[in-house]
Amino acid sequence: MIPRSVRLFIQLSRPIFLVGAALVYGLGAGIARYLGIQIDWGVYLLGQAWVTSLQLSAHYLNEAYDGPVDTQNPQRTLFSGGSGAVGPGKLSRNVPFVAAAITLTITASLTVLLIQFAYLSPLIVLIMVLSFLGAVFYSTPPIRLVSTGYGELTTSFLVANLVPAFAFLLQYGEWHRLLGMSTFPLTALHLAMMLAFELPDYATDLKYEKLTMLVRIGWQQGMFLHNILILSGFFILALATLMGMPPAVALPAFIPLLLGLLQIWQMRRISAGGKPNWNTLTLTAVVLFASVTYLLAYAYWTR
Repeated sequence: MIPRSVRLFIQLSRPIFLVGAALVYGLGAGIARYLGIQIDWGVYLLGQAWVTSLQLSAHYLNEAYDGPVDTQNPQRTLFSGGSGAVGPGKLSRNVPFVAAAITLTITASLTVLLIQFAYLSPLIVLIMVLSFLGAVFYSTPPIRLVSTGYGELTTSFLVANLVPAFAFLLQYGEWHRLLGMSTFPLTALHLAMMLAFELPDYATDLKYEKLTMLVRIGWQQGMFLHNILILSGFFILALATLMGMPPAVALPAFIPLLLGLLQIWQMRRISAGGKPNWNTLTLTAVVLFASVTYLLAYAYWTR
């Protein structure tokens, strides 16, 4: 039987979100493969390890700095309100601090390996620097992007654009328009997912003056923006198809549109006063983003 402390540490690490980053990283490499590049698996795995270690650092720092507020949230779900692994009777607040120090050290070591075994163009270096700054200062003072109203936007850009761009450029070496066509729809869907995550936390964030995007713009405008972002994601994907994105790649990614419409219906129902099911709302948001990402990646990898 797995000791409770180990289970709590796994919970602290948010493995579901690690899978999501692996999906978008795989999408970037898949585009390079689709364009005729033979994948360098050593570089691929080094890049994935770098992304995962940086992502873990962001998770641990978020738990370290936002843990006290998150423990006050009675509406925590699997995807929102923190991991729930830190607090009285659980892991000490020192644990995520130590874990973040270890994973940041691993990230630095992996950076050295990437310099040695991969060609890091100026664009790749810029992506790595921006990713590091966005991940570390999402929760860390004095910047704390999470309390500026822009943390959600920077995180969505980091996950949906920079991570696949990093994977793509490590293999392909230069920019290609297919990358932007494939990732900008995901940016809109990821930002919608972030807003869905913040709804269950809204009352607690408002009480403790955690100025997330939803707190800054208000829950009504946030719900409306969430719905617009989902429709915009699929509109951008349709526009990309008209501008040259291969239909065989793009069309399967429209299958989750029905799930997107269900998510919009849930939001409209809640805004009209319906009793919310936060677990269903947040789960649908995750599945929507993940399914579109997976279908795009699968199409690139198999053609």
